Amino acid sequence: MKTYTVIESPLGPLTAVATADGLCGLYMSDAAHLPATFGAPATGAAGGAFDQLREELGEYFARDRTQFSVATAASGTPFQHRVWAALVEIPYGQTRTYGQLALALGDVRVVRAVGAANGRNPLSIIVPCHRVVGADGTLTGYAGGLERKELLLALEDATRVRATPLF
Repeated sequence: MKTYTVIESPLGPLTAVATADGLCGLYMSDAAHLPATFGAPATGAAGGAFDQLREELGEYFARDRTQFSVATAASGTPFQHRVWAALVEIPYGQTRTYGQLALALGDVRVVRAVGAANGRNPLSIIVPCHRVVGADGTLTGYAGGLERKELLLALEDATRVRATPLF
């Protein structure tokens, strides 16, 4: 059974979705590719399952956490899971291009498939798809919006200059 809760963040409300196996979704309120339903609202003991996530997100936004340890259980194809695992390997404060990810996966010809899997990442922030940029370093596609992508990259790299305010 899936349960969900809403967590306030500097990016606006985040909807966290979990099963007994772990976190299976973390969505921004107006993100592309939202599921049709999140499940049941978390209450009682089920609500406590989100405490670790709240704590880790708070530490991340305070710049005190660079990796997440919350258990995850995202649904996806084997290829999507390979891409998502590669995303987690991108160091905090750094970026990679779609081509670099395809090369890391062993086949530069899968660059478009890497982009598609990146766009379907259900665990925004936790699986840092915001760290992927275009071949020329420009910000491209982000389910939560390019302004949020820019904010996340600036949060992780204080030397990065944000071009626009978030809200």
